[in-house]
Amino acid sequence: DLFPAHRRARAMGIFMLGLPLGLLLAFFTIGAMVKAFDSWRAPFFIAAVPGLILAIFMFFIKEPKRGAAETVQVSQEKVDKPIRRILAVPTFLWLVLAGLCFNFATYACNSFLVPMLQRYFLMPLQEAAVATGVIVGVTGLFGLTLGGWVADKIHQRVANGRLLFAAFSLIISTVCTAWALHAGRIEIGVFVAVFSVGWLFAYNFYTCVYTAIQDVVEPRLRATAMALFFAGLYLLGGGLGPVVVGGLSDHFAHTAMTAAGTEQMTEAFKAVGLHDAMYLIPVALFFTMVFLFLASRCFVRDSKRMKEGLVAVGESDVAVATA
Repeated sequence: DLFPAHRRARAMGIFMLGLPLGLLLAFFTIGAMVKAFDSWRAPFFIAAVPGLILAIFMFFIKEPKRGAAETVQVSQEKVDKPIRRILAVPTFLWLVLAGLCFNFATYACNSFLVPMLQRYFLMPLQEAAVATGVIVGVTGLFGLTLGGWVADKIHQRVANGRLLFAAFSLIISTVCTAWALHAGRIEIGVFVAVFSVGWLFAYNFYTCVYTAIQDVVEPRLRATAMALFFAGLYLLGGGLGPVVVGGLSDHFAHTAMTAAGTEQMTEAFKAVGLHDAMYLIPVALFFTMVFLFLASRCFVRDSKRMKEGLVAVGESDVAVATA
């Protein structure tokens, strides 16, 4: 509501900086917290404190007028059957599927990258946590700020440029993460560098997709659209990612143990099992890219339809007010 279409990717990029900053803070301090309190539970309690404080400040945020940054007058009337109207937008459905796959990958990575570095690369907890912070945190600081700027520039030249840029970025993410895993026990610095490049480009998902939803859904329905989008992302994508990768990790570990002809589970088998299960991350990123490309094919039509609808509703409201 506060930013026009040609500035939304940059605005969203700055807003989403909270994600890598939070991950950076968490992974850089979690090892020290566990060591200081001699308990893995301590970080969970400590992480709750900022949320309680920020909840108070939420009451002081001024509610903007719906569609305040649009070029036409936006009706403030209630929309009939809002969910049905949102689900009738093809671009939105493709973006939901892309979001499911993307969150599957990101939550699996955030959940298991530290233990994978510990088991497979034999890193201490604190070093593994810092390396993960670099991969999922530091990369976001650059990916979101630069990516948002690039996405807006492309959008001004090509109508569906943001989604094409996101799809291209996910190709790079898929290749880099897949190669880093396929390379095996390479130098940890090389693994972190290559995986980080993949995650750097993955962050373009946020600046491109979140803004694309605003471009195809009218202002009165955007909060509902984002609620549906996030419900799918977290209930299915975020919920299934850690569960499926964790289950496959156990399965591959037992497979490695059986292949070795022993019945005793060791850390070496667990390391192989978790490493092989992590291949689901580039697979999920690949499907994210596919769905983003499909969304880009119907984006222009859906965006035009949304704008025409705004004009029609605005003219109707003016006519009623005049009468």
